[in-house]
Amino acid sequence: MNPREFPELVAFLCSLAQGQPMSGTVSAIERFGVFVKLDDGPEHPNLPGVGFITIPELAWEHIDAVTDFVRVGQHITCEFLQYDTWNMEARLSLRAMRPDPLLAFADEVAVGHQLRGTVTKVIPFGVFVRVADGVEGLVHEQDLTSAPQVGDELTVVVIEIDRERRRLHLASGRG
Repeated sequence: MNPREFPELVAFLCSLAQGQPMSGTVSAIERFGVFVKLDDGPEHPNLPGVGFITIPELAWEHIDAVTDFVRVGQHITCEFLQYDTWNMEARLSLRAMRPDPLLAFADEVAVGHQLRGTVTKVIPFGVFVRVADGVEGLVHEQDLTSAPQVGDELTVVVIEIDRERRRLHLASGRG
């Protein structure tokens, strides 16, 4: 797209400030993200909305189905992240409007703490275990005492909490 052909859209996108809340209606759900028709601002000449949310920016937790979080026609409020100059759209984050559950978890739980959790995913090098709402940690295969399956309950021990990278490292516990 040639930005010179759409001066109103460019002016609108350039006027946005990072962190600014923006409201709109989900106009389309694609395998790569969600288009949002913003309440304020011009129409997009080619896309179903000026706003766009990538899959990772929808929620803090792992996403299996986008429709578990948003649906077409739903009115939402997001945070503006940046102006995508290639697609001439506003990149948005829905998850930024909610507190990060891992940070709240890290404030309450220390390394060495033993927890119960549910296996959510089995991968070649370990398993992911949900230990709180929106909080999953990885148990590496060398830290497993058995071969759990999805849905199994496990006792785990917190090995490391990496706030910056948003990672939780766990090991199988006793009991």
